[in-house]
Amino acid sequence: MGSFDWGAIWYGVPYMLQGTLVTLEVSACAMVLACFTGLIMGLISVSTLRIPKAIIKAYVYFVRGTPALVQIFLVYFALPRIGFELSSFWSGVVALAFNSAGFIAEIMRAGLQSIDPGQTEAALSIGMTERQSIQFVLLPQSLRRVTPPLTNELITLVKSSSLLSVISITELTRSAQLIIAEKFVPFELYAALAVYYLVIISLLSWGSEVVEKRLA
Repeated sequence: MGSFDWGAIWYGVPYMLQGTLVTLEVSACAMVLACFTGLIMGLISVSTLRIPKAIIKAYVYFVRGTPALVQIFLVYFALPRIGFELSSFWSGVVALAFNSAGFIAEIMRAGLQSIDPGQTEAALSIGMTERQSIQFVLLPQSLRRVTPPLTNELITLVKSSSLLSVISITELTRSAQLIIAEKFVPFELYAALAVYYLVIISLLSWGSEVVEKRLA
């Protein structure tokens, strides 16, 4: 049985740290876009707009029913066909946001609908508009309820960023693959890759716990 090649791991540290930065960058951009889009779609889902609600329902059904990898390929190869020439990085951002926004929309919809309807009726009875009742009554209360599933979805987004290696984004996973192709030590590099992701996800989990405690 061969010995564990620590030299390959130390050799790969600067490359994997650079890949980690790319992973965090693409994930952060996708998070912002997904949260904004998911929030808007969640609000529309509890509105009285029938056609937009039907479109969002179909979109969520598609996102939940197809693999994230397939969605990445669709975005990466479809956008240039309709005139949107994006770099691999921004194609990855759009693909991750496209996937995550569908789940965030459902999280927001469920959170808003979990509030007692009597509170909306009370807000409307004192002269608030539907928009004001959502902004000042439903959203503040639903924020506490959606925080745990929302942070879980954002953590899932970070892990899903590893799939972007298939479209040649040199993020963390792709960095490890390039080193493996050079050094031929798959076990050592994939073990190190698991540790890198574990550290990132642990920090995000700790941050989500802090946010939940503050909201509580």
